[in-house]
Amino acid sequence: MNVIGIVCEYNPFHLGHLYQLKKVKEMYPDSIIIVVCSSNFTQRGDVSILNKWDKTRIALNYGVDIFIELPFGYATQSSDIFAEGAIELLNHLKIDTLVFGSESDNTQELINLANIQLNNKEYNDIVKKYLDQGINYPTALSKALNDITNTTINKPNDLLGLSYIKEIIKNNYKITPITIKRTNDYHSKDINNNIINASLIRKLLLEKKDVTNYIPSNTYKYLTSISLDNFYQYLKYQIINNSNKLNIYQTVDEGIENRIIKSIYKSSNYNELVMNIKTKRYTYNKINRMLLHILTNFTKEEAQNIKVDYIRILGFTSSGQKYLNSIKKDINIPIITRYKPKISKLLDLEFRTNSIYAHITNNNKLIELEYNCKPIIKN
Repeated sequence: MNVIGIVCEYNPFHLGHLYQLKKVKEMYPDSIIIVVCSSNFTQRGDVSILNKWDKTRIALNYGVDIFIELPFGYATQSSDIFAEGAIELLNHLKIDTLVFGSESDNTQELINLANIQLNNKEYNDIVKKYLDQGINYPTALSKALNDITNTTINKPNDLLGLSYIKEIIKNNYKITPITIKRTNDYHSKDINNNIINASLIRKLLLEKKDVTNYIPSNTYKYLTSISLDNFYQYLKYQIINNSNKLNIYQTVDEGIENRIIKSIYKSSNYNELVMNIKTKRYTYNKINRMLLHILTNFTKEEAQNIKVDYIRILGFTSSGQKYLNSIKKDINIPIITRYKPKISKLLDLEFRTNSIYAHITNNNKLIELEYNCKPIIKN
């Protein structure tokens, strides 16, 4: 029996995700599929239009055996930190295979490039050279790899896959990475078939357009039409109220706080604020992340003191439960199913950010569920 790990965000769960799960089932018919998923905020600094409990229900309905939470402290950070938390959690659960979407669909090439990032001394010097020119980090990374190998890696899933593989190599995890060809472009704004990217689905929802052709039938009833603009007034208050200390927040670096303060007074909504802050040095995702960290009061000090010290199970099937029972004596961190204060800084952060999400989405039941909800079980 193979134990397959998948890292995801499901924002929202769409036909591409369903395709991935079906492919995994075809490739590994006798397997346990474990998904680690960001909860209410995502790696690109965005808000999720599905809350974590609804993501769990959907995933279990479409073939996932165990669904666990990737805490906010890892889920909303750069790809390397995102991967660090996700792969460590999956390793604790004894996966032997990591499956992820990839634009290049060339696992060996990604492994070779990851080894260069970890072991080639020239690589870091070249990255620094490009950063000093004011180029953003993902582009600097891509250019450095191209300089050394003449290979271009600049698509988001390939770059994230590199981060996964680096974690596996760095920690000597007994995990085999396997790619599945991504069937669409994350940045594409075109509709060519029923599998379109999640960002386009979110855009269509905000425009009140029909998205039923692009998501599984079990997903639609859970969707909410929400964007970061819903958070804007709270964010504006945070920025103005803390204008003399914005640099304490995670990812607010290199004097960008001055640009944020200047921009907040001339921006009438979230998108205007991002555009007023934007420079070639900062990607949209990095700006979104820093604004999210300001909104949620996530500081550099707090970020330095988090570690993976629990596994939170949100749901499982009967097969998943049986597997968990077979390995739990060999797992050296607690498996938890609900929130308790002051047992983990990472868990306290998750509760705080979940509460902000619950307040702004006007769904206070999500706070109650943190304390009281047992894992969702699908027989």
